Amino acid sequence: MSSSNNRKQHAEMLKFSFLNEALYEKVCGINDILVPELEEKLEIDIIPRGTSLMLGGEKKKVQEAIEFFNNLTENFERRPDKQEFDSFDINYLIHKNGQPGSDWRPSEKILTTFRGRHIYPRTRNQEKYITSLLKNMLSFGIGPAGTGKTFLSIATACRLLNEGEVQRIVLTRPAVEAGESLGFLPGDLVQKVDPYLRPVYDALYECIGFEKTQELISVNKIEIAPIAFMRGRTLSNSFIILDEAQNCTMSQLKMFMTRLGRNSVMSVSGDVTQVDLATGKSGLQRVVDAFRDTNKIGVVEFGKEDISRHSLVEVIVKKFESLV
Repeated sequence: MSSSNNRKQHAEMLKFSFLNEALYEKVCGINDILVPELEEKLEIDIIPRGTSLMLGGEKKKVQEAIEFFNNLTENFERRPDKQEFDSFDINYLIHKNGQPGSDWRPSEKILTTFRGRHIYPRTRNQEKYITSLLKNMLSFGIGPAGTGKTFLSIATACRLLNEGEVQRIVLTRPAVEAGESLGFLPGDLVQKVDPYLRPVYDALYECIGFEKTQELISVNKIEIAPIAFMRGRTLSNSFIILDEAQNCTMSQLKMFMTRLGRNSVMSVSGDVTQVDLATGKSGLQRVVDAFRDTNKIGVVEFGKEDISRHSLVEVIVKKFESLV
């Protein structure tokens, strides 16, 4: 390729050796199939040699690549479960390579799931969000789909419930695309709102399992309900989560946020680019802007680089942004 030919004109050539063969395979792939992609992203030439890489190209780019591989190795070694380290982590570190704080590595495990899987923040912004949830009484998490806002909130809530820091988890989200009318849906109340709350159940099942979730719901240690059912209540000793908050009006957000009682923690998350309400009715962005720099309230804004679903999700988000 022409870019590769241009890079070969530069004389800088350095060697990086992987001490862990498993990490080499994750980075380079079977039969080094991922090496061409690495070359494009790092803008250098890469020649595999056993479990080492010869890095050639412009001096600055080669030095950045060495720094990247060092950070990558340290990040991998600090993971509690190295099987969880995958292409997302590699791409995230490439994206951050050379930027301030590019040497970030996750510092604390959030939770061990019922399956024994360790959950930890996978990006700097995810760690900021966890820190805010543990430090502040109210935290806003704003950003695109797939950045872990809901899952991280629920994982943190399960942790605090297990540790006895809170007595119950209250999870809510707007139950409709436009307004709060459920009458046209078939079935009783639970059947009407269940489809809207399914992502919340999925996250709970992933963290503590189906049986434990059902047990905690039956004894009211976990409560899941549409936001309309929060009115008139005071929620004390609870971890309270509002998901899909971009579909809340100003009055709904005021009603919800004033439910905060003693010894409680509240999380409000949403994506202001995916508002299903009529234009101008969403109150999330205005509320977030109003509460910035307020004591005991944290605001964390996620970006496309924090999308930890399939790598194609980041591409989808970027493509839709270009259509606006």
